[in-house]
Amino acid sequence: MKKLFFAFLLLTLFSCQKWNTHAYTFYYWRTNLSLNEAEKETLKNTTLPFLYTRFFDIEKVDGKFQPVAVITKDETFATDKEIVPVVFIKNEIFYDITLDEIDFLAKNVATLIMKKQQEFGFKTSAEIQIDCDWTNGTNKEYFAFLEKLKSYSQKQITCTLRLHQVKNRELSGIPPVTKVYLMCYSTSSPLENSDRNSILDLTLLKNYLSNIGTYPLAIDVALPIFSWGIVTNHLGKHKLINALTTKDLVNPNFKKITENKVEVLKDGFYFGNYLNKGFTIKVEEISNSQIEEVKKFLNGKISSYNIVYYHLDAKFINHYQF
Repeated sequence: MKKLFFAFLLLTLFSCQKWNTHAYTFYYWRTNLSLNEAEKETLKNTTLPFLYTRFFDIEKVDGKFQPVAVITKDETFATDKEIVPVVFIKNEIFYDITLDEIDFLAKNVATLIMKKQQEFGFKTSAEIQIDCDWTNGTNKEYFAFLEKLKSYSQKQITCTLRLHQVKNRELSGIPPVTKVYLMCYSTSSPLENSDRNSILDLTLLKNYLSNIGTYPLAIDVALPIFSWGIVTNHLGKHKLINALTTKDLVNPNFKKITENKVEVLKDGFYFGNYLNKGFTIKVEEISNSQIEEVKKFLNGKISSYNIVYYHLDAKFINHYQF
């Protein structure tokens, strides 16, 4: 009887260990492609053969579609990973857009992606990922764009999936792609007056994803490994400073309010920004335990998934266990 019990225990432990192991890689979201030694080593140790790399954004400038913040590359950006192009498109693009404009946009996005791949000699992937916060007011147009992009690029098209698009799937619709990447971050706006962590609010995430197990497409998961500081002025207006941590708040010119919030005591330049006395800085960051809590929740909802961490940057990677 004891032997049977121990055999069952070992089997259970092995199953749990296997259940919680996920292949992973990163997003790369800087405009100038470069890798320092720490980033190269971290990327080398990933267990997926891809690096999801933002190529450019699409905006409308003077009534015309324009690629902005197009990537450049230096000699340090060398990797054996397949480079998966990611393009961010503002949702506003798809309001009042015609079928001809959708066709034009898809063709030009596919062409610019191909041009950049050839220019930089990337090890190309069979996938293109589109990042867009589409809504029920733009889903038909956005989905038509995805279909056109697939036709022009002859690639597998995937896209990001936000929490509200899961919860309100009947209105948001299901995109015509082979796979979605569930964004488990940016659960609220950092520019709201709120005590919540806007990068990741676990209670809100669990509420929005209560039925994620029934989503009708293959799912991989994007998890946050970044931080920022939210500066609030005397009028209650907010500004973001990327990559701030609570360690940055240790300064004789700051008065501690809470563990992650300070008040500026002296006018001056801080973190490249001029801040006045009386301004407050609130840091939002994500712990390893929060990441594990998200994984634990999703393990009970999704049978299997890979992880793409956002994002590969030496400022963040040393703080996390992968």
